[in-house]
Amino acid sequence: MAGTGLAEAVRQAKGIEWKRLEFLEAIVYNVGPYFLLLLVWEGVRVFLQPDPRFVPDVREVIGELIYILKNGILVDYLSRSLLRIALAAGVAIPIGILIGFGIGLNEAIANTLLPLIRFFNSIPAIAWLPLFIIWLGFKDQTIILDASYGLFFPVVFNTIVGVQTVPRVFRDAVRTLGGSWWHVVTDVILPGSLPAVLIGIRTGFAYAWRGLIAAEMIVAANGLGYLIFKAQSMILADRIIAGMILIGLTWSFLDYFLLQPLEEGTIRRWGLVQR
Repeated sequence: MAGTGLAEAVRQAKGIEWKRLEFLEAIVYNVGPYFLLLLVWEGVRVFLQPDPRFVPDVREVIGELIYILKNGILVDYLSRSLLRIALAAGVAIPIGILIGFGIGLNEAIANTLLPLIRFFNSIPAIAWLPLFIIWLGFKDQTIILDASYGLFFPVVFNTIVGVQTVPRVFRDAVRTLGGSWWHVVTDVILPGSLPAVLIGIRTGFAYAWRGLIAAEMIVAANGLGYLIFKAQSMILADRIIAGMILIGLTWSFLDYFLLQPLEEGTIRRWGLVQR
């Protein structure tokens, strides 16, 4: 009994040590690159000694972040950007999935329209912004439309690909067992295409976020993009860099805590990766 208890204690100790190593590894891989970036930043500033108006030090940027947080600018502008990307997603994702499914279910239509979808997918959302301004003016709708465009076509394209890559033998098996076409769609095509759809949403979100920031620079009177553009006119390099950091951190947070778990969970659920 004593030997069994000792062995169990050793296994628990090893388990705790392994978890500590995993935690340290996660810190190194997720935080380490940012520390390396800070070292390069400070190295450039110390050795090249650029004009501090154009290349501020880390402390000035941190001070600017604290300043815009205290006076409410950060909360206001960040919330505006997040609301716009949420509205764009609410429009582009359901419409893109529905259209993608409709096209993907018909092979002839898919083969006809895929080149056109690839064409529009290759045009960045910011290229459409001047035309959207002509159509809608300098309004929030213009920014949301621009972000929606960046999200829409990756969702449509990946949904079509997801539908078409579901093995036909699975569809035939359901029909052979007496299932209707509706059963084929809901029980085979829909779950089988979900991983590709989630990849399209994740990719499209990245395009939409870039388009949104660019549109805010030109159209908006608020938002993270406007924060950077306004700071440029006042030569506030520290605020520009602070805004860039906020943009990157916001997207990283959305991707790591929302989109990536959703994509990985879907892929695991349908057996495309090992648990």
